Amino acid sequence: MRGRAGSGLLSAMSPRPLARATLVVACLLVPLTAAACGDDDTDDAAGDTSTTEASTTEETTTTGAEETTTEAAGGDEVAITGVDYAFEGVPASVPAGTRLSFTNDSEGEVHEIVAVPLGADETRPIEEIVADPAGVGALLGGGPPTAVIVASPGGDQPGAVVGDGTLTEPGRYALICTIPTGADPDEYLAAAAAAQGGPPDVAGGPPHFVNGMVAEVEVTP
Repeated sequence: MRGRAGSGLLSAMSPRPLARATLVVACLLVPLTAAACGDDDTDDAAGDTSTTEASTTEETTTTGAEETTTEAAGGDEVAITGVDYAFEGVPASVPAGTRLSFTNDSEGEVHEIVAVPLGADETRPIEEIVADPAGVGALLGGGPPTAVIVASPGGDQPGAVVGDGTLTEPGRYALICTIPTGADPDEYLAAAAAAQGGPPDVAGGPPHFVNGMVAEVEVTP
């Protein structure tokens, strides 16, 4: 396999405008306890104290629910960073409908996220899959990727070029970068835009996933 063969995923895309980019409610029942003995003043004081404690508990519960809601809403988008040669910020799982965004922190390499669904019968970790030539072939030749997001060095452009980065179907996904190691960013992006159904004809070494730029994520219902 040529080092840049995997990058055909990017070049096979038809040019088009780039897409840019559980609520858990806890209810606590706090019994109000009145003082069993004492004069009227003591009883009143005890009642006030119980009421105050109940109010405080309700306020705490409400605040906790708001914080949980904020965290759940944040799961609608996951920001991933590419470096040489790894993905950072990839969670173990995300709910269906989560959108991936991608920023490239490399100073000299173009990076991409290619999100590919793995079949239910594929139980090996992604590192083992890409170490097996047959596994790579099945991964890259099993159909179009769900999403491809490309980013130039030090930025987040051109962005999503297949899909908009949203993972809608539950299942296990491989995240890989197929760009040839050392490819000139401008040359690669220009060749990818001009390619018609084949890999960009640019100089470079093995695909980035050979260097370890792989990850996986489980999309839950």
